[in-house]
Amino acid sequence: MVFPFRALGRKTTTKSLGDAGEAQALAHLQGAGLRLLARNYRTPGRGGGEIDLIMQEPDGTHVFVEVRRRAGLSTGGAAASVSATKRARLVFAARHYLMRLATTPPCRFDVVAIDGDELTWLKAAFE
Repeated sequence: MVFPFRALGRKTTTKSLGDAGEAQALAHLQGAGLRLLARNYRTPGRGGGEIDLIMQEPDGTHVFVEVRRRAGLSTGGAAASVSATKRARLVFAARHYLMRLATTPPCRFDVVAIDGDELTWLKAAFE
């Protein structure tokens, strides 16, 4: 896979790779029928959390998505990099997001793991 920054002769940064991974995950999820509700949702203040993508299934289920990209499987892969601390921050941010809604919809936490050129969508990856 060639990233646009390389084509322009610019150095590819971790952030640009992460942004490209999020765009790839978003396109995949939208292709599967999910609708984007929010991107890079952050809780206010320090020590909170961030949710890469908040999507909605056609049945109304809210899906909080963590996107992880790794060059390969040598360090355990992208999915394995979602630590207990990261999961706790995602749950915290999801609760913050849900407090804004009049009613709480059904929801779940998914992970989109991108290892090299392979994208894996893990539905209900954790609770």
